[in-house]
Amino acid sequence: MKRVPLGPLYYEFSRHNEPRVRIASGESLVLETEDAFSGQIRTNDGRRDRTKKPYGNPQTGPVYVEGAEPGDTLAVKIERIDPLIGQCATRTSDPKMMSEWLGTDCHHGSHVCKISDGVIHWSDAIKIPYTPMLGCIGTSPAWGVPSTMPAGPHGGNMDIVETRPGNIVYLPVFVEGAYLYLGDAHAAMGHGELSASGLEMPSETTITVNLVKGKRIPWPRIESPDEIMVVVSGSPMEYSIAQAYAQLILWMESDFGWERWKAYDILTHVGQISVGYYGFGTVACKILKKYVAHPKHGEW
Repeated sequence: MKRVPLGPLYYEFSRHNEPRVRIASGESLVLETEDAFSGQIRTNDGRRDRTKKPYGNPQTGPVYVEGAEPGDTLAVKIERIDPLIGQCATRTSDPKMMSEWLGTDCHHGSHVCKISDGVIHWSDAIKIPYTPMLGCIGTSPAWGVPSTMPAGPHGGNMDIVETRPGNIVYLPVFVEGAYLYLGDAHAAMGHGELSASGLEMPSETTITVNLVKGKRIPWPRIESPDEIMVVVSGSPMEYSIAQAYAQLILWMESDFGWERWKAYDILTHVGQISVGYYGFGTVACKILKKYVAHPKHGEW
């Protein structure tokens, strides 16, 4: 299995960088990633110093996928996300939109937690289950170079808890080779990523990449063993919710034989929403596979 050690850290999803590795469809590989703070917070005394590292969410990559062409789709199965140094870190120095009600005198709040035996030791009294996910994963657009801050049709900083081991992330291919990047691993994160920081950690992430030829998707999709979902990002969040549900309906129609208005009906009753970072309006709209596969789904 190929391995990509920590190397150059990229803060853009760019097709202009030299690939770190080239793989064929079906290959698995291990990538080491730095945390969202670029390694600046290793103790409770650590501080985010933007004069030295002005950007956040560094990525490892790009991964060049042989045979990938515009109009294809990558199916990236997240096999494992392991802590690289046995700890994670967060901070509370960005109250952002909460300032209207809470004020602006927020402490820097650097908080480093040990990870061991499947548990995050948040304090002596509170233990959080280790539930890792990738904050960022994406391909490179053919036009423009998005930073690692927002999410978009290419993926990017989606911060959705469903980008976790066992799930498949589907990403559109815009350029030859796809130029896949990932990083910003979290040991755990609540829905909405309230302080704009999860429990950030350097990681060792194992993925398997399959190429789906001739399959064009407008926004990232995620498949878990039990659910399918579409991720859309943008403000206002109400619009993202509507668009994600619409894209989920079209997916059910094209791949599972649903009549679109019947899909609209069932989603009204059993659809669910997962929220990424609230400031970017990122949502995943989803449905359990047991409903999608029902043999009477197409009947009125």
